[in-house]
Amino acid sequence: MSDPAASAALHGAQPAAVQAQLRRAAQASEAPWLHREVARRMAERLAIIKASPDCVIDWGSLRGGGRAALQAQYPEARIEMVEPTPALAERSRLAARAPWWTPRRWLRPAPAAWLEPRAPRDGRAGLLWSNMTLHWAADPAPVFERWREAVAVGGFVMFSCFGPDTLRELRALYRRLGWGVPGHAFIDMHDLGDALVQAGFADPVMDMETLTLTWVDAEAALAELRGLGSNAAGARLAGCRTPRWRARLLDELQSALAGPDGRLRLSFEIVQGHAFQPPPRLRVAAETRVPVETLRRLARAGQRPPTT
Repeated sequence: MSDPAASAALHGAQPAAVQAQLRRAAQASEAPWLHREVARRMAERLAIIKASPDCVIDWGSLRGGGRAALQAQYPEARIEMVEPTPALAERSRLAARAPWWTPRRWLRPAPAAWLEPRAPRDGRAGLLWSNMTLHWAADPAPVFERWREAVAVGGFVMFSCFGPDTLRELRALYRRLGWGVPGHAFIDMHDLGDALVQAGFADPVMDMETLTLTWVDAEAALAELRGLGSNAAGARLAGCRTPRWRARLLDELQSALAGPDGRLRLSFEIVQGHAFQPPPRLRVAAETRVPVETLRRLARAGQRPPTT
């Protein structure tokens, strides 16, 4: 079994670069098209899970672009958002408010939008959903630990993120030209599955698919890539690139990535995963004492205390 923590330390995004990317994301008018498309595909998988949660936590709601899909699947659920910065939390709160002329605006309280350090830890969520945000974490292990604290016994997490084959054509181009790396390395889905188990989740199911995006020219490709996020690799060039270098980049992209129809193509590996929150394991000795609150929580979930 590989070590997810070691993998994250080696390949994870640089925090300062991620913060710069988050500031730009807070100014965007909507989530990137790719994120919305992945959210649509991920929402199709919710139908296979029969549970109907009363509370859903949408982790990274604004950039994930999946709130509408969650509302459609669980119209009676309370959806709470978790964001990494105050600006994103405020944008999420405003975006989630119902129009003033609808009855829902007045009959239901305004949705909660938490900052990550203050995210619920009381096991309230029947579903924790996170679309296209995990790949910005320097280490997924503490993120999974926070998710475990937020999810109820019998509840589940469902998430998506970029996999290591994302932008493989662009990475090959940068290697050939000696330009370093165009972005940090994304974590393999098997390492993510291992990290889920180590965090205490059960029955993780991991899957991936490759999507190919095309653009009419290199300028359009760069514009969309910037909307998806900047280069957060620790080994990226520290200084500013010159206009001459950018012109060469456009030429190289057009030459290396254009297909027979002249459109540029780049691959994106999309990793999807889900896992369940199992009942807590109780250590059995000659005399076993179980806190009353633990028994009540298990009873509410319809579970029996497990034995070892």
